[in-house]
Amino acid sequence: MGLSSEAIGKNRFMVGISIATVWEFEATLDYFHVKETERITYPYGEFFCRTINGTPVVFYSTGVRKVNGVGGNQYMLARFSLQKVLVVGTCAGIDERFDVLDIIIPDRAVQYDCTVKEVEPLLKPSFIVSIDVAKYGINGYGTIGTADRAVVMWCDYLELQENGITIADTEAAAIAYICRKNEVECIIIKGISDVPTDETDLDPLQSNQEQINVYIANTPKVMTRIFDEYLPLFI
Repeated sequence: MGLSSEAIGKNRFMVGISIATVWEFEATLDYFHVKETERITYPYGEFFCRTINGTPVVFYSTGVRKVNGVGGNQYMLARFSLQKVLVVGTCAGIDERFDVLDIIIPDRAVQYDCTVKEVEPLLKPSFIVSIDVAKYGINGYGTIGTADRAVVMWCDYLELQENGITIADTEAAAIAYICRKNEVECIIIKGISDVPTDETDLDPLQSNQEQINVYIANTPKVMTRIFDEYLPLFI
């Protein structure tokens, strides 16, 4: 069911759905059969509104990387007075116990590019956010690591494995951090779209392009699983 931005702004409890990439947002538009006239432009992308389980929800694209994710979410927190933010989308798989298309709901979010790792720990406590997913009857699936540098190179993949990272992306932990600053609940729901491969004996550009192609092909599958099976649990 659609809902105007004016109407959603008058509700006491509202949920925001933060979506980073163009491919993720396009899959979202397709899933919810969003008409062109329902899409509203704002400085970081577009948003549209729906009612789910009787709760008004605003879905918004932010663009990729931490600065866009934080900026887009701070804008939406101010515009709609959101009480909860769900960060949904794709991620790179790091922990080998999980497979492509698995959905991960982490109970810890870390930013791993905020330190001088040669003299400091890779995961600085001040940039770690704990997420209470147990109250939803869910056992947390570990740690999501966020950095502006996407996990493409094999050396980055191995470093994250060594530091206990389960999955990785370029925005979620920063959004969780800014939500904590605003005293707003944040839940992260991510699906593994791709896993880095050892490019040592390959052309790095070709290896990267192959990973991107896998990501693009898997993104609609991930988003459909999230919306079908997990979104209703948190709204």
